[in-house]
Amino acid sequence: MENTFENKTLLIESTDEVRVAFYKKTYAHVAGGVLLFVLFEYLLLQSDTIVEFMLSMTEGWRWLVMLGGFMLITSYAESTVLKTADKNIQYMAYALYVFAQALIFVPLLAIAIYYTESVDLIQQAAIVTLALFVGISSVVFITKKDFSFIKTGLTIGFFIAMGLIVAGTLFGFNLGLWFSVGMCLLAGGSILYQTSNLVNKYGTEDYIPASLGLFASLMLLFWYVLQIFMSRD
Repeated sequence: MENTFENKTLLIESTDEVRVAFYKKTYAHVAGGVLLFVLFEYLLLQSDTIVEFMLSMTEGWRWLVMLGGFMLITSYAESTVLKTADKNIQYMAYALYVFAQALIFVPLLAIAIYYTESVDLIQQAAIVTLALFVGISSVVFITKKDFSFIKTGLTIGFFIAMGLIVAGTLFGFNLGLWFSVGMCLLAGGSILYQTSNLVNKYGTEDYIPASLGLFASLMLLFWYVLQIFMSRD
């Protein structure tokens, strides 16, 4: 996700103090998104009606409808935070996206809790996800390289992944462990790309768009790390 505002002051052209303040705001907003996700998830999982409905939406073509709706919300949220400078509207779009993430995670988390009879597996996957997120992000800050060149590869990879997901849903075959591993690699690449944008592409007031991009990549990684953990049991 790249900023489209014109005449913006690029972060890379700013002072060290401005950059540090921007990084703090961005990661604080990512952390805020995670906390809001946990809150939304807790409330959604309290409702048997919502859980049963979301589980029913994982069956066959309904899952494709759910994914399509999620992608529309994602596109709307990303375009909104990029096209407006109004922070209130940006926050509303960010919150909407976090809610959409919480909703689509309901069936996966419900299944994980049901089969393990605890949240231990989810906590373990969350710890691994955060460790990977921090490690991958650190690569950009340490090397200071621009990783925008991987955008084409990520785009192709995600299109291939979507094709496999659609095929698996329509024809009823399990994509398996190695697909989840491959998606973790794609999610890692996305974190690398988004962090690179954070350092090299964004303007000094773009901490909400930057936060949304990082949060989206973090949640994608969490989804497939959790899938890998669940496959062990």
